[in-house]
Amino acid sequence: MTRPLVPADFEGDSHVVAHALIGCTLLVDGVGGRIVETEAYDRYDPASHTFSGLTPRNASMFGPPGRAYVYRSYGIHWCLNFVCREEGHGAGVLIRAIEPTHGLDTMRERRGVHDARLLCSGPGRVGQALGITHDLNGHRLDRKPFKVLAAAHAVHVVEGPRIGITKAIDVPWRFGEAGSKFVSRKF
Repeated sequence: MTRPLVPADFEGDSHVVAHALIGCTLLVDGVGGRIVETEAYDRYDPASHTFSGLTPRNASMFGPPGRAYVYRSYGIHWCLNFVCREEGHGAGVLIRAIEPTHGLDTMRERRGVHDARLLCSGPGRVGQALGITHDLNGHRLDRKPFKVLAAAHAVHVVEGPRIGITKAIDVPWRFGEAGSKFVSRKF
């Protein structure tokens, strides 16, 4: 078994952490899988929720590293981010896709989808499949219901521009496992 990640693992720059998270295992109440796609966001990044400063909505992203930042996208989907850097900076990593390995029946029930490739391929799908709600906003990632484990082996990581944003669109801060059929969109 691999080691659990601790807050110190999230202290680096968001793009470094986003790259390092590929291949790690994310479980929420025992449901989840291997992280295969992430995106990095930083305080001085015009595409980041923290670019305009601290607000009640984004306060968790300014918190200590190794916490969850949960927000609702398009008023529908709960999206999960991991807070990075030092407290007060405002950086994080969006979990864009995971390869489901644990609790597939629970994920299928939550999502109403049978195809494993469609269970967690996109941040809204990840949130729904893992049962993410705003109640987890600010929660420590090294405490229940979360479990984040280091990658069991080295993974070939590819990078490219982020998806679904209108600012800083050319910044190559989207990371994924090369060849994974579980990413939200091919690289």
